[in-house]
Amino acid sequence: MADKSKNKKKKRSTNQKAKKRRTPVQSIQQEMTPEQLKRFQQKKKREAARRRLILGVAGVLLLVVYFQSHTYHGYKIVLRSEQEDIVSTSYISMGERILRYSPTEASLMDKRMRVSWTENYSMSNPVADVNGNCAVIADVDGTSFVIFNKNGKTGEVTTSNNIVKAKVSKNGLTAAILDGGDDTWINFYAADGSLIAENQTKVDDPGFPLDMAVSDDGSILMVAYQFVDGGDTTSYVAFYNFSEVGQNEDDRIVSGYTYEGIVIPQVQFLSGGKAVAVRDNGFTLYSGKQIPKEKKSVEVENEIVSTFYHDNLIGLVFKNIDQDQLYKMDVYTTDGNLRFSKTFNTPYTSIRMSDDVILLYNNSQICVMNSNGKERFNSTIDGTVRDFFKIGWNRYLLVLDNGVHVIKLS
Repeated sequence: MADKSKNKKKKRSTNQKAKKRRTPVQSIQQEMTPEQLKRFQQKKKREAARRRLILGVAGVLLLVVYFQSHTYHGYKIVLRSEQEDIVSTSYISMGERILRYSPTEASLMDKRMRVSWTENYSMSNPVADVNGNCAVIADVDGTSFVIFNKNGKTGEVTTSNNIVKAKVSKNGLTAAILDGGDDTWINFYAADGSLIAENQTKVDDPGFPLDMAVSDDGSILMVAYQFVDGGDTTSYVAFYNFSEVGQNEDDRIVSGYTYEGIVIPQVQFLSGGKAVAVRDNGFTLYSGKQIPKEKKSVEVENEIVSTFYHDNLIGLVFKNIDQDQLYKMDVYTTDGNLRFSKTFNTPYTSIRMSDDVILLYNNSQICVMNSNGKERFNSTIDGTVRDFFKIGWNRYLLVLDNGVHVIKLS
């Protein structure tokens, strides 16, 4: 009997120790019903998944910050593509792909230069405009243009007057400025090439169109006109609305602004329903997806020698005559606030924003800056540089006189 009593005491002692080793969570779980326990375990899994996601996002952000600020000293050629007629062939980024075009054909390629489709045409001076996954290739000073999307040709147009310029929206709607001699026409076309609207303009009313831009959805057309009033140059920026909002307005103009003594050579739509008109003395910002209104003007004292845009940034470049550096760059947000200002010494012939970087190049040199103006790469190149733009994460298309290279900075 004594032995059995001792065994019972040992069991009770062991159970007490086990109870003592239980965590508060385990104790709570033991008191739960099966349904409560199931919900509790699901909640714990969601919390664990949320922690893993937060850690993953933090890791990605750290990598992004690193690669955006990291300075490179060389590059590797990832892929080479030799072209027989590199002189008359041009390249432009189109969504996640590359549009290659010449006077006789256009091809869409992936980042490994593999061709998805090829479309034939005949042009003397083809110039491309791209917006997202849509593009228009127009024969400037000729009478034809072709509209494309990522699947190929969607429409083809033969015009009655020579083409001055053509711009496309993200859904393929296309606007074209046509030179009719004494008169100029601004026509609007659907993605299949059918005519939606045409607008005749005269030199004195509202003036000669210098530039135009189409909103992403194709509903708004922005045009910068120039005319001479009493010996003074005057500019007029008009917004045409091709949706129901503009159907009762004269010529579908829903808003317009006159700038006396000012030349406006460039207009552009930005993100968030905003637009910019670059003046010879600064720029003006507009806001409004249906009826754009003037929001802010920024004036500069020095002569603007170059401009560049991104969805959220506007860049101006000036000569920096009084300093050791050749140029001064001012970059603004789309609210008109100065983001940064810097001087630099790269003797560029072309400058653009490509994705999230600022690219400068001349015949023998390329330079990459991040969106905060930090120089990440600057080097001379073997061969003559014809074009240079970003096509992916640390991948760039370098078009030379002897071929095309996909390069990776290293």
